[in-house]
Amino acid sequence: MKDHTIRPELREWILATARSGYGPGDLLRLMRDAGYGGEQSKQILARVLNMPTAAFAAAVKQSAQTCRTRHPAAPQQVVDGHTVRVSLATEAPVIRLLEGLLTPEECDALIGEAQPRLQRSLTVDVDGQHQTDQRRTSLGMFFTIGETPLVQRIEQRISRLLDIPVTHGEGLQILHYLPGQEYEPHFDWFDPTQPGFGAVTARGGQRIASVVMYLNTPEEGGGTGFPAIGLTVTAMRGSAVYFAYDSGDQASLHAGLPVLKGEKWIATKWLRERPYQT
Repeated sequence: MKDHTIRPELREWILATARSGYGPGDLLRLMRDAGYGGEQSKQILARVLNMPTAAFAAAVKQSAQTCRTRHPAAPQQVVDGHTVRVSLATEAPVIRLLEGLLTPEECDALIGEAQPRLQRSLTVDVDGQHQTDQRRTSLGMFFTIGETPLVQRIEQRISRLLDIPVTHGEGLQILHYLPGQEYEPHFDWFDPTQPGFGAVTARGGQRIASVVMYLNTPEEGGGTGFPAIGLTVTAMRGSAVYFAYDSGDQASLHAGLPVLKGEKWIATKWLRERPYQT
C-alpha cells in the first residue's frame, strides 16, 4: 500500500487515538468495527505508526482476549447451587438488580474481614494516580484477587453469572459510609481524553461494567442513583446492582446517595475488557 493512499483524516484519527492510550490491538479492533479488513488494517496501521506488520501478531492475540460480560436476562439464575433473582432490568443503560447475590453470612463475613483495614477512600485522577476526593467521603479498602476463601468464592460466582473470567476483574473494594457520607454523580469508565488514560488502561483495558453489592440495609438513604433515567436502587443486604457501559456512555452516570440514618457497607467489583494486572 502506497503512503499516499491513506487519507489524511484517517491518518490523523489513528495518531490521535494512539496518543490517547489505545494500543495496536485496540486500533485493529476499532478499524474492523469501521469496516476495514484485517490485513488492510494492519498495513495501514503499520505505515502510520511506523511499525513492522509482523509486530501486530501479538496485538491480534491480545485483542482476541478482549471480552464483554453476559447481561443476566432470566428472572432467576442458579450459579453453583446459589440462586440469584433478577428483579429489575433496563437496557439504556444496561442495569440489573440482582437479589440474593450474597448470603447474609457472606455479607457479615466480608465486613469483618475488611473492617481492620479501612482507610479514606481514593479515586483515580486524570494522570491515573490515586487521590482523595471531596466527592467521595467513605472509608474503604481493597482485597487482592482471591485473597481469602470468601473473596475467591464471591469472585467465582460473579464470573459465572456474568460469563467473564475472574482475571478481568479488579480487586474487590469494600466501602463504609456513615450518615451524610456519599459519592457524588460520576462515571466508572475512564475518560480517553485525560492524560492518564494510557497508564490506567494499560493494566487491563477500559472498564466495561460494575457490580455494587450491598452488605447491609441502611436505616434510611444510601441507595444508588442513576440520574439520567431517574432510577434509584434501594440498598438491601445481599442484593447488588450490575451495570454495563462503553467509554463515553453518559447514561451510566450514577451516585452513591447520602446515608440519612444508620450506616452503609458495600462491596464493589469493576470489570475490565482484558485481564487486569495488579
